Amino acid sequence: MKPKSNWYVPVAKGLLGLLFLSPFYIMLVYALKTRREIMLTGLALPTRLMFDNFVNAFATTNLVQAFFNTLLSTALMVAITVLSCAMAAYIIARKNTKFYNAVYYVFLAAIVLPFQVIMLPMYRVLFGIGLMNTLPGYVLAKSALELGFTVFLFTGFVKTVPRELDEAACVDGASKMYTFWRIILPLLKPIIMTALVLNTLSLWNDLLAAQIILQSNRLRTLTLEQYSFISQFSTDLGKAFAAFMMSITPIVALYFLLQKYIISGNVTGAVKG
Repeated sequence: MKPKSNWYVPVAKGLLGLLFLSPFYIMLVYALKTRREIMLTGLALPTRLMFDNFVNAFATTNLVQAFFNTLLSTALMVAITVLSCAMAAYIIARKNTKFYNAVYYVFLAAIVLPFQVIMLPMYRVLFGIGLMNTLPGYVLAKSALELGFTVFLFTGFVKTVPRELDEAACVDGASKMYTFWRIILPLLKPIIMTALVLNTLSLWNDLLAAQIILQSNRLRTLTLEQYSFISQFSTDLGKAFAAFMMSITPIVALYFLLQKYIISGNVTGAVKG
């Protein structure tokens, strides 16, 4: 008997793909149109490519400083989060006692905690230690917000690393720190790359925490700087979408470069975690 053809599967995949790609189409079309053409033609293709929007976006805002602030904050936050969570996950996965299991569940509870719940306490703590309206305060706050999910990712992956490696290192006289840095950490490359991309995405797209902590214009990140195109009475969509396009280019490139690590890291961690 001839097998039934599931013709609707590729059709559904195609429609779903178009749905996910539609924001990129809107961004590209609006970035290449004048304000008048956007008002008259909407989402239709531009009649003439308007690259002046990209030039004017730089000229009328401080995108260069915002890009530097975002890049510096991202690099510091990712370094702090990845290293601290890798060490925490290693101990939690290897000890497997009631105390460390309780610590692990505390990290898991932090994942489901809404940001609005800790928004005011975070503000009061940063204000009390003099880190409000500073990049170090923003980096520390974002690092703390990402700890729960990152520890969860690392713990599941560390459980897949054989304990025999630790035992062999211990027999050879290696300390716990030496075992972690020289033997275990190199094996965590897939999940490190996964955490790197996910944490970078989190800070690169962050708006709420940046609005609360970074109140000075010179400390604005890319998400905050893009609000300069939106005023009470008008919005320059051409320049705004040109700025959006330039802002997401580095993060999209990073995602495609490390895509294979993201998939392998998530799958391996999910199996054991």
